[in-house]
Amino acid sequence: MSEDLSAAPAALVEMIRREIMDSYDEELEQDLEDGRLDSIEGIPGRHKELDRRFYFRELLRLQHELVRLQDWVQHHKLRVVVIFEGRDSAGKGGVIKRITQRLNPRVCRVAALPAPSERERTQWYFQRYVSHLPAAGEIVLFDRSWYNRAGVERVMGFCTEGDVEEFFRSVPEFERMLVRSGIVLLKYWFSITDEEQALRFNMRIMDPLKQWKLSPMDVESRRRWEDYTRAKEDMLARTHIPEAPWWVVEAVDKKRARLNCIRHLLEQVPYGDIEHDPVHLPARVRHADYIRAPIPAEMHVPDRY
Repeated sequence: MSEDLSAAPAALVEMIRREIMDSYDEELEQDLEDGRLDSIEGIPGRHKELDRRFYFRELLRLQHELVRLQDWVQHHKLRVVVIFEGRDSAGKGGVIKRITQRLNPRVCRVAALPAPSERERTQWYFQRYVSHLPAAGEIVLFDRSWYNRAGVERVMGFCTEGDVEEFFRSVPEFERMLVRSGIVLLKYWFSITDEEQALRFNMRIMDPLKQWKLSPMDVESRRRWEDYTRAKEDMLARTHIPEAPWWVVEAVDKKRARLNCIRHLLEQVPYGDIEHDPVHLPARVRHADYIRAPIPAEMHVPDRY
């Protein structure tokens, strides 16, 4: 007889319910970090704090829709690329974490490339990104992308202005080629104010758990705020094309930015329900001659909590 949950004792059903609720604790833990920022008022561009119960309810609803989208992408063999760009500490990683949190990492994966190697610097500029593009039934989220050339590389002098001009000539055709091949391409820019970035950087400096997030490059970017602004404006103006437009996410309020971005993403890829065969657990096979071997005490992790 299969182990039918509908016939399970009430105590087992309650235990399963508690386990499901416990699985949401990660989101609650992450929210504790955000709460420190939400409680600060008087920063230009900040909104009144979003109600926590509404935020979690809406986030879980959107994550359920993301699972439906994942099933649709996998079933119909779609290829989806989502680019997340923005200044340091703008919240790109936070929204990516919420998107992937309940998805299958074999279907939805993150590409966050390090600085190019000596060999990669001699290749066609887009070459190292091409290998991370999705196959059929996959979603790839780029935590920064080929737009590094128009941003950090340009501002920090890691490439020449000739390199930048060639990038601006090439990237529209490159993206049109991706779209013609059937890839769904979405591009998001996370926008924060000067004051908000200063606040987030100072919180990283003061928080020993987050100091690792603040690299020397991030510190230098504060000094070059206006250079980054000019580079961003040039990039948006020259790479906003009908086939792959930019979408700007107002990101001073992290919670609203996440909800707005995820909801917008869901609206860009038409999807529906995919029928799944019901899952039934078979009865466990038991053998009368099987005796479970004892585990030596020294192999156990100490039970300290």
